[in-house]
Amino acid sequence: MRYPDSKPRLSLPRILEMNLGFLGLQFSFGLQQGNMAPIYSYLGASEASLPLLQLAGPMTGLLVQPLIGALSDRTDSRWGRRTPYFLFGAVLCAAGLFFMPLSHSILMAVSLLWLLDAGNNITMEPYRAYVSDRLDESQHEMGFLTQSAFTGLAQMLAFLTPSLLVWAGMNQDWVDAHNIPYTARIAFMVGAFLSLSTIVYSILRVPELPLTTTERARIAAQPRGLAAAVREIGAAIADMPPAMRKLAVMSLFQWYAMAAYWAYVIYAIGRSVYGTADPNSTGFHSAVLTNGVMAAWYNGVAFVAAFAMVPLARRVGAAKLHAACLLLAGLGMVALPHVTQPWMLFVPAIGVGIGWASIMGNPYVILAGAIPAERTGVYMGIFNMMIVIPMLLFSLTLPLVYRPLLGGDPRNVLTLCGLLMLCAAVAVYRVRSRAGRAQGAAA
Repeated sequence: MRYPDSKPRLSLPRILEMNLGFLGLQFSFGLQQGNMAPIYSYLGASEASLPLLQLAGPMTGLLVQPLIGALSDRTDSRWGRRTPYFLFGAVLCAAGLFFMPLSHSILMAVSLLWLLDAGNNITMEPYRAYVSDRLDESQHEMGFLTQSAFTGLAQMLAFLTPSLLVWAGMNQDWVDAHNIPYTARIAFMVGAFLSLSTIVYSILRVPELPLTTTERARIAAQPRGLAAAVREIGAAIADMPPAMRKLAVMSLFQWYAMAAYWAYVIYAIGRSVYGTADPNSTGFHSAVLTNGVMAAWYNGVAFVAAFAMVPLARRVGAAKLHAACLLLAGLGMVALPHVTQPWMLFVPAIGVGIGWASIMGNPYVILAGAIPAERTGVYMGIFNMMIVIPMLLFSLTLPLVYRPLLGGDPRNVLTLCGLLMLCAAVAVYRVRSRAGRAQGAAA
């Protein structure tokens, strides 16, 4: 029998295996970041409408992740607490990825994006909780920053795949009847395979720990069903730890900036490097591929930086380290709109990559040490609300200011992103975490 506080320490290879599913999950996110805005443009959408067309991500995250977190905390099945959600979400994600590049209208693409993001969010939240469930607290830095490393690797591969196909001989201007390049079609179908296969592999290689008698009794004593899950979310928000409340301020700036960056960086590169705003031009196709290579570069930087951050997070604290990384990301975003040569994009992208590595790891290190273990799932879900609400605000507000305040120029959007990242760095610096124990506390 496993006692409540006894979790076996895992070797690095086992931690890598348990997080391999994040490779497939984040490959999917990388495909969305690099291709959804262009797909909408190929199908006839305007630049100003792009945020509204991408509401699926923040809306499904807002609705799905907290509910899945609360439900998985109260799940006691023969397959485990989190595993049923992993598998169901992975199947939905694979279906959305497979059919997305076959879209023949904006409505079809929007509908498939809702399906895809629902699957991603069903899988994402329990995967975060799985790390906290499975690892001893002393290994939380390694667990969450390994997820960050796989995020960098997966998104590097996702962004790079279309360019690899072009380098292998495919014509970047070879498009179907709806103007969607065949390079995108192949990349999405590769993503469909990876999203399902890697998650199944992780589940088989590093299964969940069996619940203790105490945990089973606690779950059995709790009310079940959707209504009970909703009440639990409300109660958890009311009882939210102080460190988590402060992370909410950081998230507001950080994730608004990231959503805006992903939506408009291709269009900024199209104007500053290739001198075009026409989504059906060769120059725009080149901008999509150039952004893919640049994004692959900064995700490669993130992959390496995530491992380097493990000892740094223990030494200086996850909050201070995250503030420094956000500062570098902000400076990189401010610099990008002023670059006019493709090769020069890779310099400011280093800062973006370091910031991205930290975003996907350090806040979770702080969070895991600040929340009660029995509420890990619901608090991970609520923390995701702090990610998707800024994205939702972006979708609703950016179309209103894109022309009157930002001049209808995506390069100005990137400048705004950089300034917001600097605000996020100031906000997270105020959150104190105990170095060496991944523990968040009130400042």
